[in-house]
Amino acid sequence: MDIDGKTFELSRESATDLQDAVGDALTERREFFRTAGTFREDGSYEVSRRSADSAGNAKVFRTFDAMARLFDRLPDEFTAEDVGRTGITGSRRHLLIRHFGEHPEFPCRISSRNPLMAKKEGERFAEGSMEVGSD
Repeated sequence: MDIDGKTFELSRESATDLQDAVGDALTERREFFRTAGTFREDGSYEVSRRSADSAGNAKVFRTFDAMARLFDRLPDEFTAEDVGRTGITGSRRHLLIRHFGEHPEFPCRISSRNPLMAKKEGERFAEGSMEVGSD
């Protein structure tokens, strides 16, 4: 392995351990009350029901910032219908409303349970501020 013009040699076992450690550092799952968010190795961000075990209960975004841009485009008070206008269908619309309301990066709260509605309460942190491993 070459780093800054210096050559380092790793055993196969050390290289495998390093690869596993890097993979673990790039993935993180944060659980909230009803939802969970997972930073995946490929850089994507998955929103799922906290206790779900099927893909039908998840929405994957290319990046966390892609999900944040969706939030920024939503009106100050939004429903599943508003989320659905972005092309997201079914129960995933409600999943995202709940995730926005639970995730500390998004300044909003659930304002109504029936119909499910969230209300923004201020400015979101700067784009790219949410990083793997940050609290």
